[in-house]
This record gives sequence, structure tokens and C-alpha cells, in this order.
Amino acid sequence: MSSIASLHQQAINLINQRRYTEAHPLCVQVIQAQPGHADAYFLLGVINFELGQVAKSTALIEEAIKRDPKPEYLAHLAKAHALLGNLRQAKALAQACPPEKLDNALTLDTLGVALSRVGLHQQALQYFEKALQLDASKAAYHYNLAVSAKFCGDFDTAKSAFETAINLKPDYAQAHFALSDLGGIDTQNHHLHRLEPLYQANSDADAGLHLGHAMAKEYEALGQYDQAFAILRDCKDKKLASINYDFAEDARLYTHCQQLLLQYKDKMSQGCVSEEPIFVLGMPRSGTTLVERILSSHSEVTSAGELQDFGMAVKELTRTPSRQVLDVQTLESAYQIDFAQLGERYLQRTRAVTGQTPRFVDKLPFNFFYLDLIRRALPKAKILCLLRNPLDTCIGNFRQLFSISSPYYSYAYNLENTGRFYAAFRQWVEAFSQMQHPHFRFVDYEKLVANPEEEVRALLDFCGLSWQQACLRVEDNQTPVSTASKVQVREPINTRSVGRWRRYQAYTQELEQLLRFAGWLKS
Repeated sequence: MSSIASLHQQAINLINQRRYTEAHPLCVQVIQAQPGHADAYFLLGVINFELGQVAKSTALIEEAIKRDPKPEYLAHLAKAHALLGNLRQAKALAQACPPEKLDNALTLDTLGVALSRVGLHQQALQYFEKALQLDASKAAYHYNLAVSAKFCGDFDTAKSAFETAINLKPDYAQAHFALSDLGGIDTQNHHLHRLEPLYQANSDADAGLHLGHAMAKEYEALGQYDQAFAILRDCKDKKLASINYDFAEDARLYTHCQQLLLQYKDKMSQGCVSEEPIFVLGMPRSGTTLVERILSSHSEVTSAGELQDFGMAVKELTRTPSRQVLDVQTLESAYQIDFAQLGERYLQRTRAVTGQTPRFVDKLPFNFFYLDLIRRALPKAKILCLLRNPLDTCIGNFRQLFSISSPYYSYAYNLENTGRFYAAFRQWVEAFSQMQHPHFRFVDYEKLVANPEEEVRALLDFCGLSWQQACLRVEDNQTPVSTASKVQVREPINTRSVGRWRRYQAYTQELEQLLRFAGWLKS
């Protein structure tokens, strides 16, 4: 027994040092000697989670729970399910561990992170607050609370908690960016004095990306656009050099979307007849969040946020062997599955956050890759595709710090790649529009913000929704927002973002030439 206890402790020590490959065989030895050792299974689950094997991690943690249903295990399983996009499982696990019954700060924080990942920020706050009551010394606990507070629109609480996190950990790059992203920057109130030396001393590409974007936000607020562009280009060049990105892979995906659209255009099958979903999609930074806020202000519509569930449902039913959710093989295989089953599986997966109202909005921008599959699986679902000025869209993407862990945003580390991605997107969605699907509609961002009442009436009519004045007052919508527009959408509809690209016109010549050649920019 003492040998097993020793191996177990060694594994814990190695995991705490992030030496996962060394810890793995020790956990296996413990299980071989004592098959009922719950914590060894749990530690293997933690190791696999940290190494990116999330599905394997969930299976191992479930084995641990069979032997001992500790709240710590349940919390990590909830976090894993949240990362996989399994909303119902993550929510159910959190509900099985209410904060008032927990007395471990790390477990509370882990459950809060799981809830935050699935968009349940109000519930997440309860866990973060309890965690901080038990242990206020961890910078990450303050940061996590601040993130959910920001998404809920409580910017004062968020600002205070971000500052506390930075005081506890001065080089906390994510907290620095999140604080700058809140705005409120002027000549008397900025953080460049501490950001600039941190950036210069930093050698990590991911941390540099956060610090660089924080500086760019503040330079912009001070009207120093040359400095903002220079720091964005510098930090993004470093990040791009650290990854293996080739636009040709994205181009290949777009090409296959169009080829499959044509190949199967005359082969339709019965899909799921539900009219619940309203898909709001398009390039990031093109107005998808604004349209979501307009629609979710209606009494019959719930905002479900940026759901991964359609892509995950496709992957589940195709069972393709690749680790990627979206790839050419998966798209090709999707045309062989039962489309009614696909639609039903999508609805089942979303039930953790839908079902309270007759309709819901799924506003994952990159659902545009699945346009033809959505049309087949959910033929009565409405699909709204945002189009915005190409230069505003591309500059908006370049200026934005997207999720570093997501495989979808690598194009945005380079302005010309962003232009290529935009051109391929436009070619694809225009090709899809030629199918004349009756429930597909383009939404012009500039027209929407210039004539909101007329355009909102048209949107509601297209979606089969009655007119409600609340849909014009998006600033009154209290639903949490976890997208890049979390601050802007709490303002009345306005035109301030139109033409913002001109601040960077000195650096857009190659981009303009590329877009003009592709036919998406007029001379």
C-alpha cells in the first residue's frame, strides 16, 4: 500500500510541475496494482485534458466517478464537457454540485469556468464568488469572476477584479488585455506605462498577443493609430511564426463546400421539420452579435450564443477519424448521413440553453461552412448571413484578439490572409445564395445601422416574428454577451463603426488590391 501511495504522490507532484508524460506511467502503475483507485483514473483524465485529448479525458474521469463521485471529479468532468460543447452534460454536472454545498475553492472555480464556457455566466458568478470567499489569493479566481461579470455587463465589478488579478500577478497578460478591452481609456487613464515594458520583456507569443492587443486598444483610444497598427503587426507576426498556418488549407475547405453544393444540388432528403433555430452567421466582426441582440430582444426568442453544436453533431454522425471537427473528409461524409437525424441531434445538443421560448438564435459565425448541411438538416430554419464593407470587416478581424485555442481564426494573424479569407467567404456564400433557399437572407450591416427600424421590421418579418418595439432597443437587452462585441452591443444601434477602416488606410493598399482583384471592392 505504501508503494501505491508513493507512486500516487509522485504522479501528483509531476502533474503540478506540468510534467504530464512522466506522470502518466505512474498513474497506470497505480491502476494496475489497485484497479479501484479512483484518483489514479482522475489524474489520467487531467493529464489527457492538458494534452488536448478531451474526449479521452472525459472517459477516464467518468471511470473515477464510478469509483468515487467526488465534487472535484464532477467539476473537471463538467469543464471537459463544456470544452467539447456538450452543454447539457456540463450544466447537469454543475447543478449536481450547487455552490452552497461546496467548500473547496478550486472545485468552485472549475465549475464556474465550465458554466462560463457554455454561456451561463450569471450562474458561473455564484461559483466564482464563493471560491473567492474561501481563497482570495489566486489571481485566476479574480480573473474568471471578472470575465463573467464583463459578459453580464457589470463592467465596474469586472474592472475591479481584473485590477486585483493584475496586482496579484503583474505579468498576467490575459488580465491586462481584458482590462484594456473594457474601454474607458483617455490621456489621464491608461495603462501603457506598465504594458509597454511588459511587452518588451515578453518572449512568449501567446502572452505577447494579449499584451500587444491591449496596447493597440489603448493606442486607438488615444488616437495613435500608427502605433496601434505597428504593435498589432508585431505581435501577430510573432504568433503567426509560431504556428503552422497555410491559407491553402482554408481555401481547400471553401472549394469543397462549393463542389459538394453542386454535386448534391439535385439530391434532397427529408430533414427535421423544426422551425426553432435562427442561424445568424457571417464573417466575425460583421454585425452578427448586433442581429442576435435585436432578435433576442423579442419575447419569443432566446439567445443561445455561439453554439458549436451543429458542427459537433455532424462530426458525431459522420464518425470521421480526424481530430478536427471541420475538415474536407467530414464535409464529404456528411452528405451520406440521415439529415433528419442530424437536425434532431443538433436540437438535442442545444437543449441545455434552448427550449424556453418558441425560437432561439445560434450565432456562431463559422456556421457558414455548414450552410448547405443546415439547409438539408433543418429546411425550415431561418438563416441570416451578415455582409459588411469588406475593408471594415477585414480591419475589424485584424484588430480583434480571437480565441487562441480555436483553429478557425489563424487567418487573422495577417491582414492579407484576412483579405483572402474574406474573398473566399464571399465567393462561397454568394454561390449558396444562388440555390435560392427560401429561408436564407443576406443582411447588410450598413443599411441596418443607418435605417434600424425599417431593417429590423424586415428582419422580424422574414423570421416570422411579430413587430416588437423592444427589438430596436438592444441597449436594454440584459442577456449576457460573450463575444468580441460585449461592450458595443450594450449601446443603442449606431453608425460609429462604419468606415472605421480609414483610420488604417495607410496600411491597406495590398488588402485593397487583393479585394479589388477578387471583385469584392469597387474601384
